Amino acid sequence: MRDGWRLAVGMLTVVRVAPPRFVDRSVARAAILLAPLAVLPLGLAVAAVGGLGRAAGLPPLVIGLLCVGALVLGSRAFHVDGLSDTADGLTASYDRERSLAVMRTGTSGPAGGAAVLLVLGLQAAAFASIIASPESAVLAGALVCASRCALLLTCAAGVPGARPDGLGGDYAGAVTRFATVLGWMSVTCVITGLVAWTGGDWWRAPIAAGVAVVVVLVLVRRAVLRFGGVTGDVYGAAIELCLAALVVGLA
Repeated sequence: MRDGWRLAVGMLTVVRVAPPRFVDRSVARAAILLAPLAVLPLGLAVAAVGGLGRAAGLPPLVIGLLCVGALVLGSRAFHVDGLSDTADGLTASYDRERSLAVMRTGTSGPAGGAAVLLVLGLQAAAFASIIASPESAVLAGALVCASRCALLLTCAAGVPGARPDGLGGDYAGAVTRFATVLGWMSVTCVITGLVAWTGGDWWRAPIAAGVAVVVVLVLVRRAVLRFGGVTGDVYGAAIELCLAALVVGLA
């Protein structure tokens, strides 16, 4: 469990931790299951930026952009890079090897740039709408943690890796379907409770969670058809799209 925790924190945040002693299938599975808790510092950062921004009287959109900026800095732009590379790979060619080669280059093409602009713009605008009080700032931070449950879907049993090397090969299929369903049910209950606590319409939380699941599953399905499976870039794209779906659904 300790190695799984170290792997999750080191992979998903800028927080410095000791490297895991070893990484095998069980450690990878633990890291995925602990992902929502591992990014708690990022959730707290968004809650703090949102709360302080409201207290300072900043315009809502400025607060939303600052929240997104905090997430980008707090994750080393790792997931944003994955979103960009995945978009470029999906639009580069119908040839599997060509698409994977484009994703390996690390450069951002027109599709990648447009995808990042659109998804981060949606996140910022939705954060601006959600954060209207200290309680709603806490909700925004919780949504950041909840979005990392996207990894439960990308790494669920039956989802192949596109390559034997890299994150796609190490983590693909590591999580049982039961754990995936249980994880999403748990996070949906937490979000629902927080929405009710902030005085919002509680029924919107399950809908937002359902939309987020569908969005990630569509991405996974597309990746399997085009790339032959998932990659580390697809994991990053799934997290960013999941967060966008959750915050837009509750905006």
